[in-house]
Amino acid sequence: MQIISKYVCGMDVHKKSITACILTPKSKEVRTFGTMTDDLLLLVDWIQSNKCTHVAMESTGVYWKPIYNLLELEPSLQTYVVNAQHIKQVPGRKTDVKDAEWIADLLKHGLLKPSFIPDREQRELRELVRYRRSLIDERAREANRIQKVLEGANIKLSSVATDILGVSGRLMLRQLIKGETNPSLLAELAKKQLRKKMDLLERSLKGLIGPHQKFLLKGQLDHIEYLEKQIEMLDLEIKERLKEYKDEIELLDSIPGIAIQTAQHIIAEIGPDLSRFPSAAHLAAWAGMAPGQNESAGKKKTARTRDGNKYLRSALIESASSATRKKDCYLAAKYQRLKRRRGTNKAKVAIAHQILVIAYHLLTRKESYKELGSNYYSEKALEVKKKKAIKHLTNLGYEIRHPLQSA
Repeated sequence: MQIISKYVCGMDVHKKSITACILTPKSKEVRTFGTMTDDLLLLVDWIQSNKCTHVAMESTGVYWKPIYNLLELEPSLQTYVVNAQHIKQVPGRKTDVKDAEWIADLLKHGLLKPSFIPDREQRELRELVRYRRSLIDERAREANRIQKVLEGANIKLSSVATDILGVSGRLMLRQLIKGETNPSLLAELAKKQLRKKMDLLERSLKGLIGPHQKFLLKGQLDHIEYLEKQIEMLDLEIKERLKEYKDEIELLDSIPGIAIQTAQHIIAEIGPDLSRFPSAAHLAAWAGMAPGQNESAGKKKTARTRDGNKYLRSALIESASSATRKKDCYLAAKYQRLKRRRGTNKAKVAIAHQILVIAYHLLTRKESYKELGSNYYSEKALEVKKKKAIKHLTNLGYEIRHPLQSA
């Protein structure tokens, strides 16, 4: 095979050790290093002393990040972080040394395709956005735990109040924690619309709450309030970092189902510059929103969607769920059509894919979303029927004239 790079280094990365193999036209050298920063600096110096131009390693968990942080500072090195599935070795005798040699050999012959690694600024933004997402998920789980404790105490507050963590719900929960059990006094804490259900509210607050349940509720409610403070701090930090991308976020916010937080999440994951993706199809495949390929002997078989960016995928699925509930919406109409044929889950994935494609075109063209309406498909089908009917009559020898033309 043709040699593309003459001075290369392949690395097998682990939590506590790194096995590196350098291939040059005259020699092969293998060394093992630790993963502390001092060890990594020695590794970088060793790579540079051998005049390497290309370095490759597997994307093993998060263990590649400390190495990449140092290698990206060296302009003379081209660093590849490669999907582990793309460089699997032939089964047999497997060692760290052989893995490092195999990676270096593939890199030497230009057989490795690097994964997309954003710049440091975007990586930091990703970490903030993903951490905010994990805190929001944890808040939802804690709210479910509160609901379970209330059900165990015979209190059916969620059957009356839409949100048990709203202003009224929190006032009642705090009084329950303090020991107040009178349903009438608890119901008087209701605000605004909830006061219209006073009789039903009193019945729902009549229960048998024990000391351990009060203890649990206090810890859970305190935890939720702590999480909300952390989320608010993250919101401010993310907003500050994305202030120069205000126009891009507004473009994404115009898509049905996408709110400001989701728009921020999309920008953090794919970046504002989409030139690295040649088309919307490439972006969808990278995000794991495109179907895989499974063809053998000329027969195409069903294939699940490919693995991709799981954080972006989950955000898009949530946006799709929101878009399907909107009225007079093109995406909602498309979801209903697909749902009948493909089922709920596959239809939502298809709508999420459509949202990502729309986002790609909006960001590349700098245009706002234009709603096609829920009757887009019915009108399109009517036009198709008209054209088919006219063609059929023309083939039978009839001459078709428009009413305005005949007049």
